Amino acid sequence: MIRPLGVTRGLHDGLYVQFSEVLDAGQNARLHTLHRALMADLPGGVDDVLPGYGNVYVDFDAALISPQRVRTWVQGHLDTLGTGAEEGGRHIDLPVRYDGPDLPDVAARTGLSVAEVIRRHTENSYRVYAVGFTPGFPFLGEVPGDLRVPRRDTPRPLVPAGAVAIANAQTCVYPLPSPGGWNLLGTALVTVYDPNRDRPFLLDAGDTVRFVPGDGETPVLPAERGTWPAHPAHPALRIEEPGLLDLLLGGGRLRQGHRGLARSGPLDVRSADFANGLVGNPPGTPLLELTLRGPVLTALRDMVVGIAGFGMAPDTRPMQQGFVLRAGETLRFTSTRHGARAYLAVAGGLETTAFLGSADTDLLGRVGRPLRAGDVLGVAREVAAVPGFASVPLTLPDAVTLRLRPGPQASEEALRALDGASFRVTGADRMGLRLGGPRVPGGQVISEGTPLGAVQVTPAGEPIVLLADRGRLGGYTKPAVVHPLDLPLAAQVRPGQTVTLRVVADAGDWNMPASPRNTKN
Repeated sequence: MIRPLGVTRGLHDGLYVQFSEVLDAGQNARLHTLHRALMADLPGGVDDVLPGYGNVYVDFDAALISPQRVRTWVQGHLDTLGTGAEEGGRHIDLPVRYDGPDLPDVAARTGLSVAEVIRRHTENSYRVYAVGFTPGFPFLGEVPGDLRVPRRDTPRPLVPAGAVAIANAQTCVYPLPSPGGWNLLGTALVTVYDPNRDRPFLLDAGDTVRFVPGDGETPVLPAERGTWPAHPAHPALRIEEPGLLDLLLGGGRLRQGHRGLARSGPLDVRSADFANGLVGNPPGTPLLELTLRGPVLTALRDMVVGIAGFGMAPDTRPMQQGFVLRAGETLRFTSTRHGARAYLAVAGGLETTAFLGSADTDLLGRVGRPLRAGDVLGVAREVAAVPGFASVPLTLPDAVTLRLRPGPQASEEALRALDGASFRVTGADRMGLRLGGPRVPGGQVISEGTPLGAVQVTPAGEPIVLLADRGRLGGYTKPAVVHPLDLPLAAQVRPGQTVTLRVVADAGDWNMPASPRNTKN
């Protein structure tokens, strides 16, 4: 069945095409056939199509394409899907050093010896059901029945790169350091993702993997892949001192979620588009996102600059109005402690180098990096821009309330716990907002695509609001989703701030059947 997500640039909506509620290799092959067909026939406004274990998540912008048109497009491909014969995958042996910190605990919980846990984990070949969560992260199945243990109730804030882990019937390799709630058994001795390789991703959906016990050194992390030229054609800005987190961003890295790459893009799209508009750039033109504390920049040429957003303001320069910055002048910022992110645009946009269709920074995927002292950014196009453009100033409320719509795993108990409750932001980054407060009923689901703004709740009852750099697939329940019009407000929340949540009515069923023929899970 199709599950819609209720419904400006940026009225994010989505639906799930459900094939199976359990791990089913045959249905997984069919959904990947649908994924390939949809990706080959993408209409404008569809931002991504993410295949999971048992469903396909279609992410679209309801300001550009109607939900009904998306449903009709998807249904047309379902009607011609047929048996879904799968393209042949490869077989890969993956050496593993079994030294994971959870290995003794898994042995104790399953009643097996450590040696027997290793033997059971390595005796099977595993199908790559999906790639996601983070770049190149393979979701593999199925783990032998007597080796299955659930995810951890509370995810680790950081799992090391190369960790090999299990959760229920799934096993995986963490390609890069990231949060994660799986049980760690060992360390892969081969790098499964490197953005600098001709083939960045070692594994694809439909491949099979067998883990082989081995010894050796942990592979080094791949180098960061640059997103701007080392020697720009039109040098414009030199970074004298970096701010807390200054990132080059544009319109987002769309249609790469099936590889696990972050959607990226500005967290506060409204402020970013406003900044670009101040200098005559179209929405999505590459600019800088500045977080909490701004950088010190020196102009290397005359240019028109626009700054919009919150959390800081330029010294001696207007906020939310285009102005001329002369060659040799220095731009500094003062923190305002109201809001978290501001955006700096230059007329003509910033010069970039693309990776898979986008130059947006993906911190987790090691695509791009924060600005450093000595970096030089160039302007992409020399344009004759007029300074002085402004509009109604953007504002932030003193007290933050985020509206929620029911999510894909909505329950009366979870929505009641969220509605009207106040939470303290215990952590905030581009992946999401961790909220501390009343316990919310949560749990686990078979891994599936994660909507932008989803409120993910772990079995420990801790809500996390998922933002632009979230894992693209996840296995915790999502009882609610932040209303798309409130995502810019969520982007401006600071650690320690109090946030109130309010559930609003939203009609619609999240599920769309895969086809009338597919009623067997």
